[in-house]
Amino acid sequence: METLLSDFPPVDYQTSPAQYRHWQLSFNGPVATLAAQFDEDGGLRPGYKLKLNSYDLGVDIELNDALNRIRFEHPEVHSVVLTSLREKVFCSGANIFMLGVSTHAWKVNFCKFTNETRNSIEDSSSHSGLKFIAAVNGACAGGGYELALACDEIILIDDRSSAISLPEVPLLGVLPGTGGLTRITDKRHVRHDLADIFCTTTEGVRGQKAKDWRLVDEIVKPARFAARVQERALELAAQSDRPSSASGVSLAPLQVARGKSSLEYQNLDVVIDRARRLATFTIRAPRGPQPMELPAIEAAGASWYPLALARELEDAILWMRTNEIEIGLWLMKTQGNAADVLAMDTVLLKFREHWFVRETIGLLRRTLSRLDLSSRSLFALIEPGSCFAGSLLELALACDRSYHLALPDDAARAPTITVGGANFGLYPMVTGQSRLERRFYAEASALEAVRARVGQPLDADAAYAIGMVTSNPDDIDWTDEIRIATEERVAMSPDALTGMEANLRFNGPENLFTRVFGRLTAWQNWIFQRPNAVGEKGALKVYGKGDRAAFDWTRV
Repeated sequence: METLLSDFPPVDYQTSPAQYRHWQLSFNGPVATLAAQFDEDGGLRPGYKLKLNSYDLGVDIELNDALNRIRFEHPEVHSVVLTSLREKVFCSGANIFMLGVSTHAWKVNFCKFTNETRNSIEDSSSHSGLKFIAAVNGACAGGGYELALACDEIILIDDRSSAISLPEVPLLGVLPGTGGLTRITDKRHVRHDLADIFCTTTEGVRGQKAKDWRLVDEIVKPARFAARVQERALELAAQSDRPSSASGVSLAPLQVARGKSSLEYQNLDVVIDRARRLATFTIRAPRGPQPMELPAIEAAGASWYPLALARELEDAILWMRTNEIEIGLWLMKTQGNAADVLAMDTVLLKFREHWFVRETIGLLRRTLSRLDLSSRSLFALIEPGSCFAGSLLELALACDRSYHLALPDDAARAPTITVGGANFGLYPMVTGQSRLERRFYAEASALEAVRARVGQPLDADAAYAIGMVTSNPDDIDWTDEIRIATEERVAMSPDALTGMEANLRFNGPENLFTRVFGRLTAWQNWIFQRPNAVGEKGALKVYGKGDRAAFDWTRV
């Protein structure tokens, strides 16, 4: 029987190494090691045990935290080894019993978060000088292999028993939903017929065949395995441009007041209106003097506004995704001085190659991507006192619609938006495009019209004229237009809206990440609702009970 989200306390995405139950994080010069030893009794929900290093959402919450600790607190780390402390087991993937008792919404949110965590590994490899090795020292199945696939290299122990596998199709009647199908083809270039065999067998592939099929990069005998992993980690570390002697930035716990219908952070608030099934995010601009040079930025540490905002916004997005699943419309607002936002952007762009600034930009980039990928309708409301400028303008550009209030008779109060340098590629979407390029299909004339207005405050009419906002109602029509738009939106089918928004938001070039979040995720979401997977005799329901799944043999 599926358990409802309301049956349990809300999920908190904040943790720290002192609270970890599943990962051991250690450091040896330029190499960090993340070792899996998942606590069987440490599941986030009751009803299953995390045997054989199988994981649930709680395991990945710790993994996401550990990755951020490495990025910010340990700049001396240049490469990361992911391995296991359990004998003969690397990771057996997502816990099947957890999937069997979870609601569809829980399964989908779980898969999305694990996808984002693995994508963040590749993001750090591409942008931050961190390289990752999967030291597969035992059986590696399903999501365990998908975690390995996210790394730059996979080294498999050649002990005649350790194998890698993606057994979801034959064993569970579902897909390898955390990017496995996409990464073995797009990333590792496994020939499609060999991939077909690999994904339809349960026993997996080991040894030389795994290397020959490009499923791993290297196989090493047990006697030399640990030494070779360390040797290769040091070789990759030597290629990094991360500093060797910089002081890290401690990620102190976030300060957030969680009310019955609100989240209050230092730099943003979320107000939840359950009766109307919407929530209002209000993001505040930096206040007071901000550090403009590197020594002061480093001294500010985790309280530096861009980093603090990124951490708070990420936490709010994840909290709302998981714990408020009936809130289908998020209204995005800003408050403050646009000049202060643009001054912040000047600093980010000036020092973008400095490791701390680069990591902060990276967290902002990944957090904005979480917003893009959230299955929620997003409307931006540009009102008096707004500061949709530069980096904060990205919030409006991420939205499905933007409403900009026109005050033709009150120029002093009329809200404006301001395009800045940060809007031209500092925070690319998963497509690799900027949100401006996505908005205008990378058409040169439209982008040049916007670029010509960089740094100029644009009122509603000016913004509308160059296509930067959806609608520019005046103060007479504003209240009614917003009311009608929000009421219409929340009255529509959430399922249809999720599909529509995902298709419209990612109209640019397809790549590995868009395939994972678009094509693969869509199919998995469908399969997760089919009787062959979750019916009374579905593969997920009967797994481990000694019964055979009863399939409806109709092809749909």
